Formats: sequence, structure tokens, C-alpha cells
Amino acid sequence: MTRVSPPRAPVLLLILAAACTVPDEPAPVVAEPDTAAVDTTEAPQPVDSMAGIVPSDLSVIQLDPESDLEVWRDRELPEDSARTPGPVRAGGALSFFGLPIAHTNEDLIAGEVEVAFLGAPVDMGVGYRGAGEGPTALRSFRRGGGSMETMVRWRSELTAVDFGNAPIDNLSVERSMPPIRRMVREIAETGAIPIIIGGDHSIEYPNVAGLADVYGKENVGVIHFDAHFDGGDVRNGHLISHAQPVRRLVDDGHVLGQNYIQVGLRGGWPGEDGFEWMRENNMRYHTMAEIDRDGWGAVMTRVLNEANDGPEHLYISFDIDVMDPAYTAGTGTPVAGGLTPREVFPLIRGLCAENNVVGFDLVELNPLLDVGYTTVLNSKQVVDECLTGIAMRKKGLGGRDYLSPLTRRDGRR
Repeated sequence: MTRVSPPRAPVLLLILAAACTVPDEPAPVVAEPDTAAVDTTEAPQPVDSMAGIVPSDLSVIQLDPESDLEVWRDRELPEDSARTPGPVRAGGALSFFGLPIAHTNEDLIAGEVEVAFLGAPVDMGVGYRGAGEGPTALRSFRRGGGSMETMVRWRSELTAVDFGNAPIDNLSVERSMPPIRRMVREIAETGAIPIIIGGDHSIEYPNVAGLADVYGKENVGVIHFDAHFDGGDVRNGHLISHAQPVRRLVDDGHVLGQNYIQVGLRGGWPGEDGFEWMRENNMRYHTMAEIDRDGWGAVMTRVLNEANDGPEHLYISFDIDVMDPAYTAGTGTPVAGGLTPREVFPLIRGLCAENNVVGFDLVELNPLLDVGYTTVLNSKQVVDECLTGIAMRKKGLGGRDYLSPLTRRDGRR
């Protein structure tokens, strides 16, 4: 049988080029103008605002200048003018931890809400889909709310609600940043703590910027748990992606470098340039190499102490790939050799118990890659531990070493 080879790439390119070529058209016949009616004023020449930016071959697709390019749109909320402001029981609808639902700022204020969950289903900044399903996956895992280790049940101590999802643009990571920032700011302005569930790590930028809008630039410190340092520079013309929020927050002046703490870095990135940039900005970082050398206990103490050596307000950004893929395989950029849940959980609880945490995010949860829901289980527990710590601080039990007398050896033997 004679084998027919597929067309070569050059042939395909020629076909595409021919299809895109506009054939020459004969010049239209124009009637002689009536010279008496001709306006001799010289017409203004159009200004090419993209000159020098867009290549001459127009290989970059421009946004339609005639379209509505507003970067913010209000959420579609139920019209119920007769409803008294306040949280609404979920009534079986999916919500984070089965919590009541709040639609408006008036609901947060009337309900004296202390913690408001916000979904930020962005996955355009990671390069492929899946992380945008993180909020839905975590909402479907309703169990939680108690801590045997501390005997503190945060659901009984804190007034918490699900504030819905930010109205992102599913085709643009850049245009998705402003609505997230605005909703984080709105939550913080009521005095509540926003807990943002992503979504890829690009959302750390609007999350922290939104809090800086409320508490002031350079007045919020950040602890960034991640296998990657996420301080990359401009990439393929994009100013924000899941690899850039740290650099943007520091360069834009929202967070001082000395108030940025990195935990869990490993793998092949960053190189020397990335570490030099962090050092130039006085950032503090703790790599897995340091943890392997000095032991987790020693490094955890350093992180807890550094968290107290900074601004009054603390933000925690938790990328689940800081944990080993054995525990969080459902993520887009897993890196072997990470932290274990038994190392992570007490540290998160201690940080939230000892510090004035004004915001928290959990990002890069991709349930489409999560075999057996292991990643969702561990992700849920991370959030659980954070809220337990916040409740401990409210009860006056703040302390990294606190455990209930019932759950530790009490000297009876």
C-alpha cells in the first residue's frame, strides 16, 4: 500500500499566507467634486497610539477601541428590596464550610461579620485551566470547623459568611485584578477578614493591594508559602501572572521588601538573579535547603519570630504547592520535596493565633488534577487551621505552643 505523507509545514504556511492575502481591487471611480462645496481645511491626521509598540506586521491582536473596556462590573445580585440586611442561611446551596451567604456590604455590617470568604476563580495567569475550579471544589467539602488539638471550634467563636465570587473576566487575567481588589477592599472596610480562595497565585496582587488600600501602603506584612518565589519580571508582555505578584507588590510600593517572608522555596527557580533581587529588597526567605539543614522546628521558630518583627497587620498567602505533591498533587506546578501537612498545620495555626491577620488566601488548587480529593482535603485543613488560630487569638489563647490540656500528656502517668 502506498503511504501518503502529510503536507509539509512550509506548504501549510503558504496556504495560510494565501488565505490571508487581500487581492488587489481596482480603484473606485470617483466623480469630480463640486469645487464650490469642497472644504479646503486640512483634515487632522490619525495618531497611532501604538506606534513603536505594536510590530509593523500587526502580529499582536489589539483590543477593540470601540468596545466597553470597563474593568469593573457589579455582581448580579437578587433584587429583594424588602429583605432586611444580614447573612442568609445557605439552605443547602454550596458555600464554604456550609456557612451563611452574604450578598452586600450591608449584609456584612448588619451581621457583624468577622470573616468573609471570597472566591477568585482565576486560572488565566497559570497558562492552563483548572485552578479556577478551586473555589467550587472547596465549597463542596463542607466538613470542618473544629480543632481537637486546641478544643477551639472556630464556627462557634467567629461570625463567618460566604461572600460569593468576584466577577472576573474569564478571558483576561489583567482585567480580573480590579474586581478582586475592590471586593477585598470592601470586605476589609467593614472590619471583616477576607479569606480568598483561588484561583492561581496572580490573585495575591489584588488581595494584598486591596488591603493596603484600607490599612495603608507598607503597613501590611506578607508571609508567602510557596515552592516558587513568584517574583518574576515582565513575561511575554504581561505585567501580571501567577509568577509575578510578589514583584508587583514590592515594585508598586504596597509592601516593603523587609516585610515579605518567603517559606518553602525549592526546585529550579529562582536562579541567582531572583535571589539577588530579594536580597536587594531586604526580603527574608527560608528555602527547603535551609529546612533540611537546620530542621523544621528551628525554621518554624524563625518564621514565627519574623512575623512579629514587622507591621501591625499580617497577610498570609498559601500556595498549596509548598506542600509535597504526595499531599497536594492537584496543582498545576508541583515540585517534589515539599513540606508535610504535620509541619504546615501547626505553623499556620500559630501564625494566626499570634498575629493580627487581616487577610489570607489559598491558591493553585486544581481539583481537575486531584486524585481522591486528597488535595482538597489538605487545602481545607489549611484554611481550618488559620480560622482556628484567629479564633484562639479572639479568645486570648494566642500562642504558637498552645494545646488543650486534654490533648497532651497531663502528668497523670
